[in-house]
Amino acid sequence: MPHSTSRLPGRTRARFRLVRPLCLGTALLVLSGALLHAATPVFWRVSTQDELLRGEVEALAVDATGRLTLGRQTEELFDTSAPVAWSLAPGGDEAVWVGTGSDARLYLVEGDDGREVYDAEGLDIYGLAPAPGGDVYVATSPDGAIERVSAGGAVTPVFDPDVTYIWALAVDAGGTLFAATGEPARVYRIPTSGQPTVLFESDATHILSLAVAPDGALLVGTQSPGQVLRIGGDGDAFVLVDTAYDEVRSVRVNPDGSVLAVALSGSRGASPSPSSSGGASTSSTTTTATVSVTTTVSGVSTASAGGGSASSSSGGGGGSRRGAVYQIAPDGLWERLWRSTTDAPYDAIRTADGRLIVGTGPDGKIYEVLGEPPRAVLLGQAPAQQVTRWLVGGAGSLRYATANPGKVLSLDEALAPRGVYRSEVRDAATVSRWGTIRWHGDTPGGSRIEVSTRSGNTALPNDTWSDWSTPYAEADGSQIASPNGRYLQWRAALIAGDAAPTLTSVSVAYLPRNLRPEVTSVTVHSPGTVFQQPFASGDPPLAGLEIDRTAGEVPDTTATLGRQTYRRGIRTFVWEATDGNGDDLEYEVAYRAEGDETWALLMSGLARKVFAWDTSSVPDGAYQLRIAVSDAPGNAPEAALVGTRESSVFDIDNTAPAIAISEVTETSDGLRLVFTVEDSHSPIRNVEVSQGRDQWRRVYPVDGIPDGLAEAFSVDLGAGDGPVIIRATDALRNTSTASGR
Repeated sequence: MPHSTSRLPGRTRARFRLVRPLCLGTALLVLSGALLHAATPVFWRVSTQDELLRGEVEALAVDATGRLTLGRQTEELFDTSAPVAWSLAPGGDEAVWVGTGSDARLYLVEGDDGREVYDAEGLDIYGLAPAPGGDVYVATSPDGAIERVSAGGAVTPVFDPDVTYIWALAVDAGGTLFAATGEPARVYRIPTSGQPTVLFESDATHILSLAVAPDGALLVGTQSPGQVLRIGGDGDAFVLVDTAYDEVRSVRVNPDGSVLAVALSGSRGASPSPSSSGGASTSSTTTTATVSVTTTVSGVSTASAGGGSASSSSGGGGGSRRGAVYQIAPDGLWERLWRSTTDAPYDAIRTADGRLIVGTGPDGKIYEVLGEPPRAVLLGQAPAQQVTRWLVGGAGSLRYATANPGKVLSLDEALAPRGVYRSEVRDAATVSRWGTIRWHGDTPGGSRIEVSTRSGNTALPNDTWSDWSTPYAEADGSQIASPNGRYLQWRAALIAGDAAPTLTSVSVAYLPRNLRPEVTSVTVHSPGTVFQQPFASGDPPLAGLEIDRTAGEVPDTTATLGRQTYRRGIRTFVWEATDGNGDDLEYEVAYRAEGDETWALLMSGLARKVFAWDTSSVPDGAYQLRIAVSDAPGNAPEAALVGTRESSVFDIDNTAPAIAISEVTETSDGLRLVFTVEDSHSPIRNVEVSQGRDQWRRVYPVDGIPDGLAEAFSVDLGAGDGPVIIRATDALRNTSTASGR
């Protein structure tokens, strides 16, 4: 331990070059009547597929390169008035059977006209399959039963198994009916004559999907675990794909004999019931990521930014793990054609010309997967939250069912004459001044692109937001007419002429209100604690110990602290600071003695958040440090703001304790040493004595507690030879010694 008998020479002021003070007296003033805005504008640009998929589309498509174009027309064929349409089956002559949830009703839709045919027992119709003569097999749940229903409404019981759910039906070329069930997970074989039998029973929780392969084998998708199995005529099963997801919602056989399988998982911790009743299920086990619907509450999951892609950019594994579409070749080899961590797929289908179409939730997005490697294109967005089921008609027309609300719609080949895109809401973090909006696109053949904006101060647009502006005239740059605010949204209408327009990017500039930076914490390290700057060559300099900048040395601006060591007389201070605008910051350090009102500047213009103070130039006493942070490097002088924080009170004591020996007397056992130790500022913490070659031993004051500025000692020593040495250390590690003889 170094000894000190006098204060070190005053060198600190020579080292500190006081530059660029923050002028707290004026910088803390707020200019009345005007908001201070940041000097640098922010540019919000939307130009990629992922960015565009964060918005809402109406009759528009987003291709893999990030172009916004007119989408295929969607026509509403029938509104079931139910919250969910679960199932579809062909009804002949382009008619479609529809089964709904929460009311278990069966509809027949012919053209754009639909009628109720049967009000079934139960809550949901999950499974439909065509029956001879234009009839349909209907599976109801819970406490499932299978019935045959004619177009005229005649109902014939077929099979009433002892199961909770009947999820899917399929009919083979010979007319045999198969049923997939849950709780227990079985496949029943129901011949046209004779008794139904259990063909296969799984250790999964549910068998959710079912299809018949060209060779008569069954393909099934299970839940918990999410697997695709092939089941032979004797009931033997072979796993084709063990997916990384919780359930396989749909399996379909393509014309070439390959199989499409749709797998999905729900958000961990959210397991809605398979029943659309919202709680009426008798199930003891729940299915993850299944659409859960009541007449007033809907949805499976919460949408997040981004969209489906053939290969999700955010990777797999964590988060909600929404779902994927697999294709299994006739030889058993499989590949994943599409995956998304933001959209949950419910069904996928190959069109008559071989295109892959995927229906998703929770935003009703419809994707087409193209190319090699596969790339996803957003074809459009259904007027519902989920696309639950696809059906290809006899003439190649594409029909689909939806949930929230439960409708039947068609997806046509013709492009819509007009489409609308609404961007995601931009949060500028604070009230901002809107600048210029620009866009790039192509408008051939008299087509048009009309871009408008609106703004507000709530995260979700509502009646308090401004109206949509009139369309801006100049694509190369138009001043945004919407009122200043925190949130902004833009809308683009694409209108066809003799050809279709294309929008490739939109850019918005804005100037946020300047936010005052803040020092969030100040740490005062113990006396003598210093940190060597990392990655330094030679003798590492101390982090935060400022040099004379006139010498041409460049200060380190990193906030990383290196190895901790000790340097007498140095106090190290480390702080944290934030700025809501993300501006570059600089710092000023000042100090004052406890009780004083005036702050003395130590250093200004600091770029890093550490300062080492050589305290040998100030008197012993109690002090405070003030850290001031300014965003001046990133703002005009009149717009710069300053924030401050004061440290806790700390002590500076560079003077060693004084030792005064008042008496050394001989006793029968040796020597008695009487002395006092006194310090001007810090309490006495440790006093030791040594005689001759003896080891140091700690001694205690007469009152038994070393805690005062002055302590009296009476110490009995043995009859040893050699000098008696007293060593005293105060609370701030200043040490002095004295000889007793």
